Amino acid sequence: MKIVFLLLTLAVLVAARPKAGPEQKCKSGPVDLVFLIDSSRSVRPHEFETMRKFMIDILSTLDIGLNTTRVGVVQYSSQVRTEFSLNAHAKLDTMVKGINEIIPLAQGTMTGLAIKYAMDKAFIAEEGDRPKVPNVMVIVTDGRPQDRVAEFAAEAREKGIEIFAVGVARADMASLRAMASPPFEDHVFLVESFDLIHQFGLQFQDKLCGVDLCVESEHGCEQICESSPGSFHCLCLPGYSLNEDGKTCAAIDLCAEGKHDCEQICNASPGAFTCDCNKGYKLNDDKKTCTMIDFCSFGNHSCDHECVSVLNGYHCRCNEGHRLLDDGKTCQAIDLCAEGKHDCEQICISTPGVFTCDCNPGYTLSDDKKTCTPIDLCAEGKHDCEQICVSAPGVFTCDCNKGFKLNKDKKTCTNMDMCNTVEHGCEHQCVSTPGSYYCICPDGQLLQEDGKGCGTCKSANIDLVLLIDGSKSVRPQNFELVKKFVNQVVDTLDISAHGTRVGLVQYSSRVRTEFPLNMYNTADEIKAAVMKVDYMEKGTMTGLALKHMLENSFSETEGARSSSRNIPRIGLVFTDGRSQDDITEFAKKAKEAGITMYAVGVGKAVEDELREIASEPTEKHFYYTTDFSAISTIAENLKLNVCPAESQGEIEYSLTRGPLSAMTARLEQLENQLLSRK
Repeated sequence: MKIVFLLLTLAVLVAARPKAGPEQKCKSGPVDLVFLIDSSRSVRPHEFETMRKFMIDILSTLDIGLNTTRVGVVQYSSQVRTEFSLNAHAKLDTMVKGINEIIPLAQGTMTGLAIKYAMDKAFIAEEGDRPKVPNVMVIVTDGRPQDRVAEFAAEAREKGIEIFAVGVARADMASLRAMASPPFEDHVFLVESFDLIHQFGLQFQDKLCGVDLCVESEHGCEQICESSPGSFHCLCLPGYSLNEDGKTCAAIDLCAEGKHDCEQICNASPGAFTCDCNKGYKLNDDKKTCTMIDFCSFGNHSCDHECVSVLNGYHCRCNEGHRLLDDGKTCQAIDLCAEGKHDCEQICISTPGVFTCDCNPGYTLSDDKKTCTPIDLCAEGKHDCEQICVSAPGVFTCDCNKGFKLNKDKKTCTNMDMCNTVEHGCEHQCVSTPGSYYCICPDGQLLQEDGKGCGTCKSANIDLVLLIDGSKSVRPQNFELVKKFVNQVVDTLDISAHGTRVGLVQYSSRVRTEFPLNMYNTADEIKAAVMKVDYMEKGTMTGLALKHMLENSFSETEGARSSSRNIPRIGLVFTDGRSQDDITEFAKKAKEAGITMYAVGVGKAVEDELREIASEPTEKHFYYTTDFSAISTIAENLKLNVCPAESQGEIEYSLTRGPLSAMTARLEQLENQLLSRK
């Protein structure tokens, strides 16, 4: 039941009662009253007009005035709008004019928003709210709220606002009770029929005026008594009309009065009617018109597809593309392909009564929609072969030129003998790798910076501290690869108390010395200790690790040899991501302290940070690879030997490595292998 049912009924009630004279006005004490009127899209225009009349008739029973009853009106849907405030009108006639000028919003039903708005915007001094005067809010809604109401209603009640909740038909009783003030029997109204609507008006007037002559006198009404200030009048239930005596009621016979739209038979009940049909007809869904009985609807016709009713019988009919068989009931699909009634070159696809042509895989249907043409993907350039494309209808395979091998991706080719096909320039020996090559030197010699020439150097005496990233992004399996990387580096060193010393520091959100420079004197001891290191996880505080290395790891307390002995100090930082703290200060201080810094990055390591950590020249002191499984290649190319080189009268020490081209070639080879496994 819509809100209009409430409004139309109250309009009837108001029209039926005697007009109240000035002496019949409600003489209650001062009240500040605000109506919250639902103007959602479900309220139709003529229903909203009835709502205007309802409000006007209710207000006509109240003692309107700035010193008596003040009234404000707020309408709401998906938005809220004040139509007039409590202090806008001092007289009923101007208030009626304001109500007649209201334009419906016609949107959603945001009742919670309306309560909050009225509480904050309507019941305030600027809008005419008076101190120590009762505040009353009347909420009229025909739907379920689309937002929260309980929270805002409770806040309004706590501020002393008395709330009446009037719902119509499909309004949610739980929402009405959540809005209304207790006791609910006096403040909640769910209107379902005419005999309930008048109760809201009676109880609301009683709340303001405290007089109910229907209860306190012998009214003599046969069905309904409705009080008005200082008086009462009789009403009838829906379907009945008030007799001339003003007290008794008579049933309204709409059939007899001709106020119906039944096509054949009208059955009357008080104030209502139902339609029926003559024998041989049935009532349609509109409950008004009649249709001749459909013999097909009995379900005993046995038609395969469609039953067609005729007078006193029926016959069967088939859907398009089917033919009716001799039994007059069964339908058979017409298969033009099976019957050979087509001209397709390769494939005929049948649907009842029609056909379409298609082609075998590797062929495309020609413009005539009948014949087929082979698809040559190689000729059309629709392939990704690096060298040779071999075509077959609709498919292709890749091949390589002589001297090349097809990779596992079945698309690209790798030169299998680069040493014999390019000018490699290796001084000693060229080693081919798939798609690349690198140079190697005899034992006892090191590859020079040009990656081709060979030179000699001696085993170094160095103090080496490795800082390894133990953050959670490394992952346990990759941390094991990091430890193997460390041990590969150790294998290249001359470890002894008087030769090379190695210390290990792990860092994440904190820093931990795994073992200092003076703890182990052999490579085996160091490697065993490395494999026992536990993974820390957590964050990536690289700056904190550099500070720890500078202030602790290279101290004589932890085994670093006196700077007066000119033993090179080397720091190697391994990380897989961006530092969560600042590295600038201690990266700079480490290099200023004479520590040669190397930076090795994997995965999401930031190149700018690696370069900031690394010593000059930067390109010789930092490494990067995208995958943890490739760090062993970096370890192979790190030759931790110190070779003397004359420079401006001083002896410089540096870490040398194999040629970048060789390392790059090996990394590319490894990445190709990883790619082929995916």
